[in-house]
Amino acid sequence: MAAQGNPSYGIFARIDTPYEQAIEKITAALKDEGFGVLTEIDVKKTLKEKIGKDFRRYVILGACSPNLASQALETELDIGLLLPCNVIVYEEGDKSVVAAMDPIVALGIVEKPELQGIAQEARQRLTRAIQRVKAG
Repeated sequence: MAAQGNPSYGIFARIDTPYEQAIEKITAALKDEGFGVLTEIDVKKTLKEKIGKDFRRYVILGACSPNLASQALETELDIGLLLPCNVIVYEEGDKSVVAAMDPIVALGIVEKPELQGIAQEARQRLTRAIQRVKAG
């Protein structure tokens, strides 16, 4: 459960794991599901450097499944605007929140029924990764 509730556009888990370990665990779980982390944005560091704002530890991981991305791009070339799948980790006291965007919601803005199967597969994989981290 996220601090503000669980928005309908994400898959969430609140875990009893420190922030750094949560990043390691979700990265490994994503790998097990066929995702690689292409980008890592340190939001705390970026906000401090760019606008002098203090913020909690928070990272955005750009996760990509090459097979699913290839299928999506072959179906809709401009789908790259919605890739990669963003996964976030942030600290909440001595716990962490791990969440992923819901690919069904994200790809749902494109009115191509052919993308639904790809979105469903991505959602299942991301859900399993987050459940694995939550289970410990």
